[in-house]
Amino acid sequence: MKSRWVLAAGFGGLLLLLTFAGADMLDTLGGIQASNDSIREDFLRRTHVLERIRTDLYASGTYVRDYLLEPESGRAEGHRDSLVETKQDMDMALGEYQRLLTVQEAEIFQRLTKELASYWNVLQPVFHWSAEKRMRDGFPFLRDEVFPRRQAMLGIADQIRDIDESQLNAVKLLGQRTDSQFRRRLTITLGLTVGVGLLLAVFCIRKILQLERETARHFREIENARVELQQLSARLLAAQEEERRSISRELHDEIGQALTGVLVEMANLSTLIRAHDLDGVDAKAREIKHEIEGSISVARNMALLLRPSMLDDLGLLPALEWQAREVGKRNGLWIKVDAADVSEELPEEHKTCIYRIVQEALHNIVQHAGAHSVNLTVRQQEGSLSVTVRDDGKGFDPHRQRGMGLLGIEERVGHLGGTLTVESQPGHGTTLHVKLPLMKVAA
Repeated sequence: MKSRWVLAAGFGGLLLLLTFAGADMLDTLGGIQASNDSIREDFLRRTHVLERIRTDLYASGTYVRDYLLEPESGRAEGHRDSLVETKQDMDMALGEYQRLLTVQEAEIFQRLTKELASYWNVLQPVFHWSAEKRMRDGFPFLRDEVFPRRQAMLGIADQIRDIDESQLNAVKLLGQRTDSQFRRRLTITLGLTVGVGLLLAVFCIRKILQLERETARHFREIENARVELQQLSARLLAAQEEERRSISRELHDEIGQALTGVLVEMANLSTLIRAHDLDGVDAKAREIKHEIEGSISVARNMALLLRPSMLDDLGLLPALEWQAREVGKRNGLWIKVDAADVSEELPEEHKTCIYRIVQEALHNIVQHAGAHSVNLTVRQQEGSLSVTVRDDGKGFDPHRQRGMGLLGIEERVGHLGGTLTVESQPGHGTTLHVKLPLMKVAA
């Protein structure tokens, strides 16, 4: 779940970062484009208005010249009307340009306005000259008043144009800086995106490799379990055959011989009865009774070893205590049983499992441990049942030595969903601990 949240957060963050980067790039590009369009339109409009002023200034000089040098009164009046129209157009252009002024152009534009006003004031008296005065003083007036002023005003207009061009260059530099900042932001965003993508790729690769290793480990465990299961099946068959041979040998050697002896003694009893030997009959009857009782005891012990009836009749604790007494009596072991507070309402499969675990553990201790004492502890907790068998024998290495008995115990415990732990070292005894899950039972 943690890996899923990390992947979801990583890919979600990457998508958000890409979305933010795309939106930011589109917004920045739109802003740059709008700014460039606005600057370009403003520059073209200012240039157009300034060219109108320059054109009107040139035209006014031409109309003044034609007006002053024209001998015919009618045509001279036409040039004067054209000059008046030119002045009106120039005034409109000046008003339009004034609305487009920047701080850098304010002072020089005022100079241009003053020069133009002075220029038109100088021209104002000329409109009332007579034809003779125009012919006499027109050329000197053009040479001394009109042309010098016009050149001065054209120079001022050129200065304004230079300011416009310098401002355009400044705006271009600003656009270049904006473009540089945009590229830097784009580089940072792409770097972050690539970095997050690489981190996600590394994380995914690690998780994939980890899953491959876990899958390979699980496959090996399954293969080993399959091999162990095959071996266990073979061992179980061998154990079953061995148990059948043991039961057959016990029946033949113990019960069979005892019953044969009873038959022989019955024949002897029949002979004594025919001989009317009452003392011999009584003694022989006691011998036959003793033989039959021995056979019954052997049969009872065999039945108890297979499955003690007291496990069903009296419960788990008496069965464990009987088993401990029998094994201790036959093999000289001191076995202490501690199973207090264990409910007798345990499921049958749990009782049988615990009995067989203890039986197998004691058998292994007798066969391999060489122990003198054994502690058997059974505890019932909330939702679990634990069994501990501890001996003071010679111990072994549980990682390297694992016989059929431990495998059988492990199979029984695993069938009930429990766990088996074996703690042992050579020379320090062995502790077998089993924990079984347990549903709530009556106290």
